[in-house]
Amino acid sequence: MGLNQKLIFAQGSDNVCPPPILSRLQRHKIQAGETIASIAEKYALIPATIIKLNPTILKNGSAPVGKEIFIPPMNGIRIEAPKGSTWRDLEAAYGIRADILFELNGCGRRPTIVFIPGSNWSAAGKRSDYTGLSSYPLPLASTVGLAYGWQKSPTEQKNLFHSGVDLLTDVGTPVLAAEDGLVIYVGQEGAYGNLVVINHLGRRQTRYAHLSRVTVRIDQRVRAGDVIGAVGTTGQPDIIPPHLHFEVRLDTPVGWTAQDPALHLPQIGPQSSQK
Repeated sequence: MGLNQKLIFAQGSDNVCPPPILSRLQRHKIQAGETIASIAEKYALIPATIIKLNPTILKNGSAPVGKEIFIPPMNGIRIEAPKGSTWRDLEAAYGIRADILFELNGCGRRPTIVFIPGSNWSAAGKRSDYTGLSSYPLPLASTVGLAYGWQKSPTEQKNLFHSGVDLLTDVGTPVLAAEDGLVIYVGQEGAYGNLVVINHLGRRQTRYAHLSRVTVRIDQRVRAGDVIGAVGTTGQPDIIPPHLHFEVRLDTPVGWTAQDPALHLPQIGPQSSQK
């Protein structure tokens, strides 16, 4: 049976496809004396799998007691597939058969948020010679209302993967370019609301969402610290308080993949206790 037939057959029967891997994550509350290595051993995983799924909580290799982390049923990484990509595209990029990826991820017609099985992936991250972005996207470092990674949705009874950080601040606060670059997108973009996207050297990209107004145009070159707009509440924010939704993405074999902004910003504010 060819891949196209597999897709049609799977979509026509509720008994063919298991639930997607990312809907089968377990929660684990870190106990005193546990390490990332001991938690990984308990679930027969490698530490890198757990770290990459919980990058904000497990940053710097620590396992903070009392924090909850997500545990997948097998080794692998989570990626965001670019718009328009196919399962064949992911097969070419990662060397995993398209029909396997299709089934492990719930038999969706198009890949969106995808679990790539395996234990030897090197997701794009911060290079050893990389010094990070040169500027903060707001005039002052602010409290993080919602961090990067898997989170409990503050507004719905479900888990969500948050592809950036929500930086709490007042509506109308100036939004600043985090690095020199070229504006490649300005406009209304679904849940992002008013969105500005800037490409930078080193195959990096930053995104600024929910803006109330925009002061730059497509193909405009900006310098770090230039005002590109103002904080707003457009689109469908994941949290209620006004904030800037800020993303850092790197160009990977399957497109612009979201990274933890805390690893790239020159500073990051404290985490809000609000849930």
